[in-house]
Amino acid sequence: MTPMLRTTVALLGCTLMTAPAAPAHADVLADAKAYVAEAGKKNPAWTGPATGPAAQTGKTIVYISADQRNGGVLGVSKGVEDAAKSIGWTVRVIDGQGSVSGRSAALQQAIALKPDGVILGSVDANEQAEAIRQAAEAGIKIVGWHSTAGTGPSEKHSIFTNITTDPLEISKAAAYFAVANSDGKAGVVIFTDSVYEIAIAKSDAMADIIRACTTCKLLTIEDTPLSEASTRMPPLTNALLQRYGDEWTYSLTINDLPIDFMASALQSAGKDTDGYPRNISAGDGSEAAFQRIQQNYYQYGTVAEPLSLHGWQAVDELNRAFAGEKHSGFVAPVHLFTPDNVTADGGANFVYDPENGYRDAYKAIWGVK
Repeated sequence: MTPMLRTTVALLGCTLMTAPAAPAHADVLADAKAYVAEAGKKNPAWTGPATGPAAQTGKTIVYISADQRNGGVLGVSKGVEDAAKSIGWTVRVIDGQGSVSGRSAALQQAIALKPDGVILGSVDANEQAEAIRQAAEAGIKIVGWHSTAGTGPSEKHSIFTNITTDPLEISKAAAYFAVANSDGKAGVVIFTDSVYEIAIAKSDAMADIIRACTTCKLLTIEDTPLSEASTRMPPLTNALLQRYGDEWTYSLTINDLPIDFMASALQSAGKDTDGYPRNISAGDGSEAAFQRIQQNYYQYGTVAEPLSLHGWQAVDELNRAFAGEKHSGFVAPVHLFTPDNVTADGGANFVYDPENGYRDAYKAIWGVK
């Protein structure tokens, strides 16, 4: 889950990704149904790295969380703590508490601790560019999670690599699900947060797909801060219901957080918990989102990311940086959760944790038990 956005082009470190050209309308619905069917399949066996440097010993790292109230950021932090314990490192988590000043303070606190490495948990690299520069100058290795608009190393910032499922594929899965599920008749509201580069990249990509479906309708794109979702989403939901009424049949959000705070307004408006608008999230896969989808409670889908796996990958990438080797280049595949498959792949436990052996794979690389 990824908090507060106000930049404009999101989470992908090295190369700014350009949304693919939208398909011709005649192909949109067929493409959407085929893509959704593939993205909803159980994930394949582990396709990540099989080789890499042995565990670099005696390391201390800091996980800087943009906001521990965000389920995605929290899930990655748990994976980092797990992996750090396995590799034998000391780890500390510092919470940026959902504000720019909080994230700045967290980074300064981390730098003062003089760790060997830092993991940025959905901390936007553009927003915190100066602190990242200071950390790098202090010799601290930096890995990002949802910190730039792309996967891999950043050419602009001193970030060894940025970890994320491909944001444009995530966006495609969410938008195509709305198209396919509506049989090409979706009336869509998109929620974004321009504080984050990645959020804008996601919402732009989703909007392109909805526009390409000429029998669908893009009603509006709402830019609202994730950090203020608890106070802004209920009145915004009310306002949108008054403005669009039953024309609003699908919501597309950049992560699960906005949906956390829509229920009260939808309930007050007399909307059925399993009715319309059907809310679909392009990212994260929080515990709350899995519960809502499983219980048919105001959420119809999420393109969940393997949060624990990403935490383990972040530790592995830091280990590669400490050893003076290249990043792994691994990008986890997209996986769409819907009411039809939510109990698969760990969804029954309200978290997406693919049982594909990634923990054992990383331990084998590091040479630990």
